Amino acid sequence: MFAETKQAGHTADYGEDRTADLCEVLPQAVAHAEQGIRDGLHKGVQLYVSLDGCAVANCGIGESRDGVAMTRETLTLWVSAGKPLTAVAVMRLVEDGRVGLGQPVAAHIPEFAQQGKEGVTVRHLLTHTAGLRQIVLGWPNDPWDEIIHRICQTGLQDGWVPGERAGYDAGKSWFVLGELVRRLEGRPVDDVVREDIMRPLGMRDSWMAIPPDVLAGYGDRLGHVWAHKPAGLKLLRSHDPVVVGAPSPGASCRGPICELGFFYEMLLNRGQRDGCQILEPATAALMTQRHREGLFDETFGHTIDFGLGLIVDSNRYGPETVPYGFGKYCSPRAFGHGGARSSIGFADPEYGLVVAAVANGCPPEPIHNERFRRLLTLIYEDLGLG
Repeated sequence: MFAETKQAGHTADYGEDRTADLCEVLPQAVAHAEQGIRDGLHKGVQLYVSLDGCAVANCGIGESRDGVAMTRETLTLWVSAGKPLTAVAVMRLVEDGRVGLGQPVAAHIPEFAQQGKEGVTVRHLLTHTAGLRQIVLGWPNDPWDEIIHRICQTGLQDGWVPGERAGYDAGKSWFVLGELVRRLEGRPVDDVVREDIMRPLGMRDSWMAIPPDVLAGYGDRLGHVWAHKPAGLKLLRSHDPVVVGAPSPGASCRGPICELGFFYEMLLNRGQRDGCQILEPATAALMTQRHREGLFDETFGHTIDFGLGLIVDSNRYGPETVPYGFGKYCSPRAFGHGGARSSIGFADPEYGLVVAAVANGCPPEPIHNERFRRLLTLIYEDLGLG
């Protein structure tokens, strides 16, 4: 069914204005997003939803900047919700036989073997079981090579045996994966992701790092992000050219949230979208199945299952407590990834559903998780899937 209907839902040109359709199709979800604006949790929300590849909602709610409306074309920051794009760049190398999941990272980055890391594999990095010691990365101000050197010189957390414990790694592992891509592809990871994944999928306004000349052309389309403080929302520097132009393979992707939806439509459709095959079907299936199961995540303080660079539905460990989950009604086959206190992208094969959403206010994690847990649950209910 996906292949038959997905062309009708193709939205790379963003189509006609669907604001009214969004309110009609997802009334409870929209009301919840609007209540969050009134409660001071965020100033705007961007939302994309498709069923069997056909877009049913693609819109902005509220403001992207002070006095500037959030629209479907606003470039929003996805933070860690962009990690799966780097993971796909790695899986393309696995698919070509240039990298093995069980292969030590040091086979391709020899200096990484320092300080007891010689046994850390690509799979360990993708499943957040490597246990790299916490350090100050220096991003976005320090050069890429200096950040990689700093990570290579550090060791593992005390008592950590890679693969036996789990702890979500927001940045270090993803710089290493980005360096792995750079060395094998001969191009910076942001160029690889942009040219080999984003552009073929119609993600025309999505970037891991935006060049200064391109950034200037976006103007007010570049959205802002606010932190949630007791005194109110405080503007962050995520739109600063230094931040926007510095690639972070686990945190810096941004673009219209519908384009993150296009990415998940590809994964849901066996690695291809609109005739563009990004991954072989077997590779897409491998990436989205459970590879880390039943392990307590020492960063999140909760048991969470992982695929390869993706979270797999973990409601069985507590649907009301699991962080960055996909809502009350998602199926056990759902997979995706959240971004720090602000964003989510996921696909649910049971229903042919893709959801990508971002809010531009970042409250503390418990508040954010409740906010998005409710939003995603209401989306299922509005679509008659709950």
